[in-house]
Amino acid sequence: MSEERHRPAPPYPIRPLTEDDWPRLVALDQEAFNMTYSPEAVEVFRRIHEFDRGLAAFDGDLLVGSVSAYSLTMTVPGGPIPVAGVTWVSVLGSHRRRGVLRSLMLRQLDDLHERGDAVAALYASEAAIYGRFGYGRAADALSFRIPTHRSAFRPDAPADPRLRLRIARPAEVQPELEKVYNEIVTTRPGLYARSAGLWGKVLRDGEEARGGMGPLRCVLVEDDGGPRGYALFRVKPGFTEWDVPDGEVHLRELFAVDPAAYAAVWRAVLDRDLCARVVAASRPVDDPIAHLLVEPRVLTSGVHDDLWVRLVDVGKALTARRYAAPVDVVIEVRDPVCPWNEGRWRLAADASGATCERTTAPADVELPVDALGAGYLGGRPLTGYGAAGWAREHRPGALAALSVAMSWEPRPWGGFIF
Repeated sequence: MSEERHRPAPPYPIRPLTEDDWPRLVALDQEAFNMTYSPEAVEVFRRIHEFDRGLAAFDGDLLVGSVSAYSLTMTVPGGPIPVAGVTWVSVLGSHRRRGVLRSLMLRQLDDLHERGDAVAALYASEAAIYGRFGYGRAADALSFRIPTHRSAFRPDAPADPRLRLRIARPAEVQPELEKVYNEIVTTRPGLYARSAGLWGKVLRDGEEARGGMGPLRCVLVEDDGGPRGYALFRVKPGFTEWDVPDGEVHLRELFAVDPAAYAAVWRAVLDRDLCARVVAASRPVDDPIAHLLVEPRVLTSGVHDDLWVRLVDVGKALTARRYAAPVDVVIEVRDPVCPWNEGRWRLAADASGATCERTTAPADVELPVDALGAGYLGGRPLTGYGAAGWAREHRPGALAALSVAMSWEPRPWGGFIF
């Protein structure tokens, strides 16, 4: 008997989405997120939607809730693996607090398990929602602003005289952007391969995407061999009451394949004429920009959640990644939402690979599945869960050993909301 049959009956019938449901799905999402999508944006979203991975709840003919997923290839410690990118999670305001979201999320987890998906990831609109379904906060992002008049780099900042800047329309240099991104994507856990459809989402430039700012702009750093870095950004122009330039550069993304190109791209962004500051809403927590500035205190920053990760299949997920140190530990997993994960697993890993199999041996450490999800990309120490009382250690030192083994450099970050 499948675990799905033990679920409580959903409050409203759930069925897979079809392409005929698309207009109603868009209407639901706009209502739930207080958005207005342009026809251009709706078409971009439709191209990347995987209808065979979508679920919807209906009250009669009314679509009242939805959840979908993208088939992503995401980098985890050791390399890329298939990951279900959970998205389009919406509930109609008139049907909140009736169990619609819970029934959809549980049904999706059953479906992901039946498909063989080992790992799911998402971006949360509200941080309090997804822990209930076994998702852990696996990656953080740094937001900051830098006043341009105090943005001088250290005199020993890396430089390469072969590099030159090129200002370009983003859509016209997409192949160059893809070349840089594809060199970077496997170097940081959390980054994921971008299909043509996802690139369309990155580069879309309708009025609602601009948010009252200017068009999407691009600066490339290249040499005779091709592109080595780029930045995508918008400019919010402005002047003080005394006509002093007070514009803002809002950084969308910035990637480079080497330190000299990275420094050159940042300098191009920071030296933008008539702009008083650069605002970055999402950068890696270990972003090297802090090490380039003469005065790093001007980087006024805050940390917020980025990716949330759920281990749909504990054994497959822990086997699929690599580990920073050898480890041999028996983990008792608590997972009331996905009972197939409950119980004891022996994780044995070293430089040659990893195995994670069922065992009857005594547990060395006891963890909730969301803590394992939080540590999966290597950026969240598990020892903190012990201090918080979420994890229990039955063998002294086991939690610290597991935490060290699951850690990874560089720190995880997804960057762009899929």
